[in-house]
Amino acid sequence: MSTAADCLIFARWIITIDANQPVLDNHALAITGNRITAILPASEAHELTAAKVIELPDHALMPGLINTHGHAAMSLFRGMADDLPLDSWLNDHIWPAEGKWVNEEFVRDGVELAMAEMIRSGTTTFSDMYFFPNITAKAATRAGMRAQLAFPVFEFPSNWGQNPEEYIHKGLQVHDDNKHNSLITVAFGPHAPYTVADPTMDKIATLAAELHNGEINIHIHLHETDFEVAQSVKEHGMRPIERLAQRGLLGPRTQCVHLASLNDDDIKTLAAHNCHAVHCPESNLKLGSGISPVQKMLDAGINVALGTDGAASNNTLNLFNEMRTAALLSKGATGNATALPDTQALQMATLNGARALGLEQELGSLEIGKLADVIAVDLSAIEQQPVFDPVSQLVYTQVGHAVSHSWINGKLIMENRRLTTLNIDDIRERAQRWREQIVTS
Repeated sequence: MSTAADCLIFARWIITIDANQPVLDNHALAITGNRITAILPASEAHELTAAKVIELPDHALMPGLINTHGHAAMSLFRGMADDLPLDSWLNDHIWPAEGKWVNEEFVRDGVELAMAEMIRSGTTTFSDMYFFPNITAKAATRAGMRAQLAFPVFEFPSNWGQNPEEYIHKGLQVHDDNKHNSLITVAFGPHAPYTVADPTMDKIATLAAELHNGEINIHIHLHETDFEVAQSVKEHGMRPIERLAQRGLLGPRTQCVHLASLNDDDIKTLAAHNCHAVHCPESNLKLGSGISPVQKMLDAGINVALGTDGAASNNTLNLFNEMRTAALLSKGATGNATALPDTQALQMATLNGARALGLEQELGSLEIGKLADVIAVDLSAIEQQPVFDPVSQLVYTQVGHAVSHSWINGKLIMENRRLTTLNIDDIRERAQRWREQIVTS
């Protein structure tokens, strides 16, 4: 065997997220173009020829993490309005700040700040809902990062649009502009049931069904708090999930974010429509929004993925932290130490995220033929010793800072912690300039 590869990576462990062979010891992975072309024992891999060979004797090689919900540009608001409930945080602080500061330059600088942080903590794909998604698309493409952009739709004006018609028109233009971009997919992003009226929901449901034979995603904040649910019952005579089901917005392409206030009937409805749940445990905890019944959803057969939410409500975009919090929270909430085990938490941040985005055939696990979105995590530090089980170390020992390499679409985006497509010093300076402007205004 002398098959040529562009890159051959030898690792102590390969965490495939493939149920047939989940953890491989002393194996190698070959990348040719933008695909994984071989996974085989190290002893056999030495017979391959490769343009570049990387030896990672203390590392776990695994699929890149998929952050299924965030607001990347809001990284520039990190720490600006801490320790407040969601209603006050949003209405009294974040929306006024967005009205004053958010423009194309703000989004570009905030997205680059977020991407630098995400890449350095293992994320290779992120789902984003924010203004000026056209700018985010350009920034992600320049950085070589994979993204789903859910263009926001509101009933009220913002710096990006004046009404639902304009938001939808601009969002569909972003969709058309990126239809041949292999890194970018575009989704409908009706913000939440309390910010989107029935006629707008109906229009989105119709357009989503028509575009690509219904192969376009819908991404929405849903059942984030008990207050949201109570208001919906008061104003519409039904819970938000019932309302969305009635208007045709629930289905196998719908990504439901937060779901911190659910009853058993809500879970049955989500399962019946094959919706995806996006769990953002740290943001929900920080805002006091509630605890999502993740184990109940998993038991009902619902696909549950992980998101960080924005850095303005979480303060970090480290998805490894989110995995650990999700696993511990599920155990504490259920009183069951076996709830959400480490393997399942890791799958939520990888294959389940790919499934939620409709990309499970291409991403989320290390398998021959899949896209080469791969990260390497150094498990040699004292904090990770001894390594009885690499999956346990990845989930429970805070290893985001130990990500050493990242490949996205076969391209080396980070090598030995050095970003190859983003300038950290420049990003840091621009973030500090925004802080000075905001503080002194």
